[in-house]
Formats: sequence, structure tokens, C-alpha cells
Amino acid sequence: KNLLSKLSQNNSRILLSGFSGSGKETCARFIHRKSNRSNHPFVKASFSSLSIDMINELLFGISNNDDNKTNNSGLLEQANFGTLYFNEICDLPLEIQDKLIHIIQDQVFYKVGSNKKIKLDLRIISATNKNPLIAVENKLLREDLFYRLSVVPISIPALKDRTEDIPHLIKHFMKVASNLLNKFSLNFS
Repeated sequence: KNLLSKLSQNNSRILLSGFSGSGKETCARFIHRKSNRSNHPFVKASFSSLSIDMINELLFGISNNDDNKTNNSGLLEQANFGTLYFNEICDLPLEIQDKLIHIIQDQVFYKVGSNKKIKLDLRIISATNKNPLIAVENKLLREDLFYRLSVVPISIPALKDRTEDIPHLIKHFMKVASNLLNKFSLNFS
């Protein structure tokens, strides 16, 4: 938690790795909430089992030249000035990974069907449940993208390896449940 708090104070790209359910998204949301971008959106990008065309539209948005239609913003535009969280970055097709490299490099992107540059100012946090180095070796993650995304790599241990967290998690989720249900109030101090 201390490391995540420190990391929230800069805009370094972070690559979180760990088993499914280890809390990667929770860590990413914590970093965003503690950062100077907290007043801007936290946008989650998850693309497993989507076609490349669909990913392009969701990520970049669509520019319609017909005046009767409005422009559709993609996740990049929605996350501008905030944080874009890529869930399972290794599931992103290599063609899209290549585009992401250029976006990180140039800080601009184009909507589908447009040649107008849109400037970006966002923080990227990525996550994977795979070992990132093995994913690079197996050509699931481009090596050049790996190095751009893992300015700060963080491996999150599985809950079975940090059992001391279980009581804290139980208290937290009981508080959340009681607030949601609004039926009773427990004192967990």
C-alpha cells in the first residue's frame, strides 16, 4: 500500500502482474484515487475475445462524417487526463499492441475513419495474469510494448501467499456490504 501511494504521485506507467483475483484492478484504482488525476476518469479497457475491428472502435472511437451522426468517443478519449487501465494486456492482439506503442510514444491517436489528431494526456496502468517475460518470449506481448508499459513492474502475490491480509479483507468487505445493504452498522475500528 505504501509503494502504491508513492507511485500515485508520479505518472509512470505501471505493469501489474499476478494471478486472477489477486487484486490488480483494486491496486490500479487505488493508485488512480490517490493521484493528481483522481478528479478525472478511471477507464477500464478489457478486450478478451473481441474482434480487431471491435477493439479499434472501442479503443479509438469512430468519427462519422455524416452531419446527422455524432462522433463516438473511444476509451482513449474517455480516459483523457485520467487513467486508462488495460486489463489482461497480453490478450490484446499484436496489431493493436503496435498501435498502442505509437500512442504512448506520440501521445496522439486518430479515431476510426478520421485523420484528425487527438492529443492525449493520460496515465496507463496495465495488468496481466501471465508472467510478462514469458508472454514476451511466447509472442503474446510485444517486447517493445512490454518495456514501455513496465516502467514500474509490480508483481502482486496470490492471496494464499499473503494470508495476513485475510482479516483486513474480511473487515473491508463487511463494511462495504453493510453500507450497500444499509441494514445494520458494525463498528470495525
